[in-house]
Parts: sequence; structure tokens; C-alpha cells
Amino acid sequence: MFYKKLTYLLASFFLLAINDIAQAETTLVAVASNFTKPMTEIAAEFEKTTGHTAQLSFGSSGKFVSQFENGAPFEVFLSADDKSPAKLQQSGFAVEKSSFTYALGKLVLWSATANYVDDKGEILNKGGFQHLALADPKLAPYGAAAVEVLKNKNVLDKLQPLFVQGENISQTHQFISTGNAELGFVALSQVAENGKITNGSGWIVPANLYTPLKQDAVLLKTGEENPAAKALLEYLKTAPALAIIKKYGYNLPN
Repeated sequence: MFYKKLTYLLASFFLLAINDIAQAETTLVAVASNFTKPMTEIAAEFEKTTGHTAQLSFGSSGKFVSQFENGAPFEVFLSADDKSPAKLQQSGFAVEKSSFTYALGKLVLWSATANYVDDKGEILNKGGFQHLALADPKLAPYGAAAVEVLKNKNVLDKLQPLFVQGENISQTHQFISTGNAELGFVALSQVAENGKITNGSGWIVPANLYTPLKQDAVLLKTGEENPAAKALLEYLKTAPALAIIKKYGYNLPN
């Protein structure tokens, strides 16, 4: 009798496991480049926890919006701003009232060379460099924030001829890390862990010098019926996901 019950229980657990696997889905996720490191970690934990898979693509927020409008099959969008998700909801490409702020970004002026950028950003006034990298301000919110900083420090006109523009913040980071630009503006999450810069040198730009980088997530219409898409958006609000976001130097939404 005992062995019959044990066999029945094992069979039941096996059937439940098979059922869970059958219900697991994959969702296609467009992610702003600045969020590459944390989202890669979050996606791995999401899969362990839920069984669902998040297939990630990284790029500039502005370029992603254009792709959605031209039929790209993404289901979830993690933007580097709050304007792009709002626009998508208004135009019918995203589910109404599905957006929320998942992180508050921080901008840093960074160089791959140690002791090159001072901790107050005075190098912008002093000069002595030939190239200043930033993401295309027309496509990338972090690039627009960088321009705003330069305007507020009254150095935009002087430094604009030195601009080296990346299509997104990842390409901008690559320009600096390879030495094609001596310094530039990137996301703190690209060069820091637990809020501290781990290599090179940098100035964490004071928040009062640029419009807050409210990064919003939104459910796209193409993902409205996919349980994995909805589950991922909910997972972004959980304690494990928020801990990863905070680890990379982002502020958390209230």
C-alpha cells in the first residue's frame, strides 16, 4: 500500500512538473542599452522563479519606438525614459495604463583612464581633450541628458565640435573604453556596482543638472495575451528584481 501511494505521488508530481513546463512561455523584450547589465541578471532570476523566458534585445529607446511602429514583434519595452512608453500608449501600440517606472537613472561623466575625470566635472571647463562621447540625443534619453548638463554648465558651444556620438549608450561606452574618446557621458550602471565606479575615473553628475531619467516599462499590444510578458512586468516590481536594480546604482521609484 505504501509503495502504491508513493508511486501515485511521484506520478502526480511528475505530471505537475510537465504541466508547468508546458505553460512556460517566452516573451520578446526590448531594453534600453543602459539597462543591459541589470536586465540580464533579472531575466536569469525571472526564468528560475517562473519558468518563463525573457529574450532580450538592447538598443536606443528612440530607435525601438520606430521599430514598434513598423511592426517589430516585441512584447515588452523597458525604456530609458517615460515619454516613449506614454507615446506608445497614446498611439495604440502599447496597452493603456500598463506603464510604470522601474528605475531612476543616473548620468556619469566617465573616462577609462584612472584619475582623468575629477569628482566635480571641472575637466569640462578646463578642456585638454580631443573627443567627448555621448549617445545621440535624438534617439537616447541619456544623450539628451548629457546635452542638458553641458548647457547648464555653459560649455555646450565650446565642446560641441568635439562630440563623438554613439547610436546608443552601449556604443558610447565602447568609444570611451577603447580610447576612441578620452571621456564621455554614460549611465552609472555601465561603470559602477553598488553605486561606486569600479574602473577608470568619473563624475557622478548631480541630479539637478538634468531632467530626471524616469525609466518606464510598458506592455506592448503584441504581448497582451502572453502570460510571460505580463509576468515579467510584475517580476520587475519584486524585491529580488529591485535589489538588482539598486545594485547597479539606480534609484528606485517611490
